[in-house]
Amino acid sequence: MRIIFMGTPDFSVPVLDALVQAGHEIAAVYCQPPRPAGRGKKDRPSPVQARAEALGLPVRHPVSLKSPEEQQAFAALGADVAVVVAYGLILPQAILDAPAQGCLNIHASLLPRWRGAAPIHRAIMAGDARTGVCIMQMEAGLDTGPVLLSDATPIGVAETTDQLHDRLSAMGAALIVEALAKLPTLTPEPQPEEGVTYAAKIDKAEARVDWSQPAEAVDRLIRGLSPFPGAWCEIGGERVKLLHSEPAEGQGAPGDVLDDALTVACGSGAVRLTRLQRAGKAAQDSQTFLRGWPVARGTRL
Repeated sequence: MRIIFMGTPDFSVPVLDALVQAGHEIAAVYCQPPRPAGRGKKDRPSPVQARAEALGLPVRHPVSLKSPEEQQAFAALGADVAVVVAYGLILPQAILDAPAQGCLNIHASLLPRWRGAAPIHRAIMAGDARTGVCIMQMEAGLDTGPVLLSDATPIGVAETTDQLHDRLSAMGAALIVEALAKLPTLTPEPQPEEGVTYAAKIDKAEARVDWSQPAEAVDRLIRGLSPFPGAWCEIGGERVKLLHSEPAEGQGAPGDVLDDALTVACGSGAVRLTRLQRAGKAAQDSQTFLRGWPVARGTRL
């Protein structure tokens, strides 16, 4: 098929690779414009742009798709279908209507649960037992379109957003190839009206750990925000990212360190911090962290 691919971050790259490997013709790759990054704040292309250029594919990164000129340029590509995954721009109706068979979105949840921007983070933070990916026929609403195919997977009890992100990306890549192969025979299934939840973009204000919460909630927050934006607390007046944890035995005043292995009391129960990162330093497992910066029992985080 002749495809317009629309995606921007790392999550989208395996999907682009899978479409190319399946033999589809990529008419153009749309992604977000390069953004300032790194210490020098120089413009850096997105992961999708970098991969597309390495593959020799034409890349476009308009700031908006609302202008008639951009919409005409999109339609002129004569695509059979557009594949959209974590693109980052709202698609106007003229864009949705341009490909002969519409626009298909790969969404990293089991719709209608976790419509919106941060479905992977929210699934872990909420303690969901499973999640998955859906191939959805796009329409004007926020992730409201009918579903063509879906695939589910359990969420591991120790899994982080980073780990689940990579698994779901690979699942989405395989599922869109299957969907395109079966497209003439697939029946779009409207999403049920019950069970709708929204995965709001992560607010940095959510990232500070509230030790008065139950240990289960603290553990899910730490794993759900790892590695970005990263849950955090203060240790000795310094802000430290908490990248992994596990439930642990123990009781105490919320935030108190209960032993010499970074077991921290919560509102009920405790968590053991297993991976941490100081500002400007590399992430470390807790044993390495403690060798460089001992945190004594009784310290209040």
